[in-house]
Amino acid sequence: MLDELTLAERLISYDTSRPEEIVAAAGFVKGWLESRDIEVRHHDHNGLPVLVAEVGPSGEGQDCPCVVLHGHLDVVPGRSAQFEPRIEGDRLIGRGAYDMKGGLAAMMCALKDLEAQGRVRVRLVCVPDEESEEIEDRSTDAVVARGLGGDFAITGEPTNLHIGVEAKGVLAMVIEVHGRAAHSSTPWLGDNAVLKAIDVFRAIESLPFSRESSEVFDRPSINLGRIEGGDAINKVPDECRMSVDIRFLPGQDPRAILDQIGRIPSIDVTRTFIFPPVSVARGNPYVQALRDAVTRSIPDKEVLSVGRDGASDAVAFMAAGIPAVEFGPDGAGHHGPDEWVSVSSMARYRRSLVGFVRTLPMWLERTASDEARDAIVLDGLGGDREPVHDDLRSGLKAIDGGLL
Repeated sequence: MLDELTLAERLISYDTSRPEEIVAAAGFVKGWLESRDIEVRHHDHNGLPVLVAEVGPSGEGQDCPCVVLHGHLDVVPGRSAQFEPRIEGDRLIGRGAYDMKGGLAAMMCALKDLEAQGRVRVRLVCVPDEESEEIEDRSTDAVVARGLGGDFAITGEPTNLHIGVEAKGVLAMVIEVHGRAAHSSTPWLGDNAVLKAIDVFRAIESLPFSRESSEVFDRPSINLGRIEGGDAINKVPDECRMSVDIRFLPGQDPRAILDQIGRIPSIDVTRTFIFPPVSVARGNPYVQALRDAVTRSIPDKEVLSVGRDGASDAVAFMAAGIPAVEFGPDGAGHHGPDEWVSVSSMARYRRSLVGFVRTLPMWLERTASDEARDAIVLDGLGGDREPVHDDLRSGLKAIDGGLL
C-alpha cells in the first residue's frame, strides 16, 4: 500500500521557499511517479519545473472526461526546524504540511490508485510558483494555455475537506500618498505622508464596498502589506508608498472599488493588478460527484460548499472556461509557525479523490439523461421556454439537509 504520510514527510523536508529546493523536490516527485510506471512530462517556467503526469485513457479518439488534480510544491519561507517534519498524534507538523504538501502527497497516491480505470483521464499538474508574488506570470496559466486544462480541476488548497466553490478576487495596488516636507524639529509646518498613509488605509477600510457581503462571505478582505516613506530621520516625509491587497467578493466590480479609492484626496494609485474571483455552480455535475464521493468516503462528515478568502490557481482554469474548485485535507496554521495536516484526513482525502473519479461517469451520464428528458419536455411545450437548469433541479433535490 502506497503511503501518503511517508510521501508528505519527504516533501516537507525540502525547503521549497528556495528555487534550488523546488527543483530538488520536483525531481523527487518525478522519480517517484516514474518508478511506478507513470510517465511524467517536465516543462520549465521561469527556470522552475512544472510536472504533468496522466493516467487513464489516452484521449486520442476517446470521448472521455479529463479531470485535473492540481498541486503546488512551493511554500512561504519558514524556520529551518519547520522543514523537519514531526508527528504529534494525528498531526503531521511542518512548513507546507497543510498548504499543500499533504494534499499533493495524497494526489500522487490517488493518481497511482486510478491508473487501471479506463473511463476518465486523470492529469496531475504540479507547479512551482503558486505562492509567488509574481502574479502576472504564473505557470498554471501556461499549463492551461498548452491545452492541459481538462474539463474540471481540483486544486488541493486547504479546505478541511469542504468544497471551495467560490473564492474572492484580488485587487492589488500601489498607492502614493503626498504630503509636505519640513524640518523634524517643526513637524507642524509639514504634512507627514507616512501618517497620512495610515489615514488613507483607514479610509479605504470604511468605503462603501468594504461593508458589502454575499451568500458565503461576510465582507471583503483588506490588508496593508507594505509601507515605505521618508528619506531622512530629521525630515518630515513628503512622499509615502504603500501596497494594499483587497480581496473582493464575487459580484463586486474592482473598477468601481478603484473609483471609490481614487476619490480619497492627496493620493495616486500608480499600479494595479486584478485577479478575478471564482464561482462554480453547486449544481455542476462534477461538483455533485465530488460531494457524493466525500460523503461516501467520510460518512460522518457534513460536506459544505464554502467560500475561500484567499485566491488560488483555480482562477487560471476558470479564466479558460474550465470549472475549478479548491478541495484539500483537514489541518490548520498555513503560513504560520505551527502548520499541520491531519494524518487520517490525508487518507480520507485520497479515498475521496479516487471515489470521485470512479463514480464521475455515472454522474455525467445521469446529467446527460436529465438534459435529454428536459429537451423532450420543452419540445412538447413548444420549445420556446427557458431550459430547466441542472443547478436548479439539483438544488431542489438537495433540500435533504446536505448543505452544498
